Amino acid sequence: MTQPAMTQTASETGDLALDDLRVALAPGIADAAAFDGWSEAAVREAARRLGVDGEVAVYAFAQGPMAMIAAFAAHVDAAMAEAFPAETLAAMKVRERIRSLVTFRLDAFAGRQEALRRALAIMANPRHLAAAAKLGWRSADAMWRLAGDTALDYNHYTKRATLAGVYAATLAVLVDDESEGKAETLAFLDRRIEGLMRFEKAKARLLRPDREHFSVVRLLGRLRYPAA
Repeated sequence: MTQPAMTQTASETGDLALDDLRVALAPGIADAAAFDGWSEAAVREAARRLGVDGEVAVYAFAQGPMAMIAAFAAHVDAAMAEAFPAETLAAMKVRERIRSLVTFRLDAFAGRQEALRRALAIMANPRHLAAAAKLGWRSADAMWRLAGDTALDYNHYTKRATLAGVYAATLAVLVDDESEGKAETLAFLDRRIEGLMRFEKAKARLLRPDREHFSVVRLLGRLRYPAA
C-alpha cells in the first residue's frame, strides 16, 4: 500500500486561507501525532517542517484534535480525487471503484498506524461522537461521488451510511494489522464490500418500480368484494 503524497509544498503556503493551511499542515500533523498525539506539539512540528509560522498554525487548529483529524481527512479527499479522475473509474465496476477508493484512504495511514490509533480513540470520546459521525459520512460521500453515484432519494443516504460503516470497521482492523501487505485488513474489506454489494442488490430488487407492493386499500377492496 502506497502513501498519498502531500498536495502542498512549503513554498506554496505563504498566503493560504486557514482552511487551505489546515489541509497543507495535516499530513505533517499526522506524522507527528504518532509521538505527540493530535496536539499543539504536533501542529508546531508540522509547521516547522513546512516553514509556517507556528502561532498561525496553532490558531488554525484552535478547535482542537477533531479539527486536525478533519483536516487530514480533507487532505485525503483531495488526494483521492486527484488520483482517481473520472476516466480511470469509468473503466471499473462499481465494486472495484469502491474497493479502490477505500484502499486509497487506508494507504494514507501507511506508517501512521499509531496516529490512527490515537485518532480513533479521540473520535470514540462521547464529546466527539457527533463530529466523528459527520466526518465518516463526509468520507463516504466523497467516495460515492467519485464512484459516480448520483442518487438523490433515500439511496443517497443508505449508500453513505453503509459505506461509512464499512470504512470505520476497516480502519478499526487496520490499526492492529501486522500482516504482510496488510493482508488481513484487505481481506476484511473485501468481505465487507461483498456484503455491501449484496445489500444494494437486495434493496434494488425489493424496491424496483415494477414490483407489486402491498396495498392496504387493495386488500380491503378484496375483502369487501371478493373475486368471483
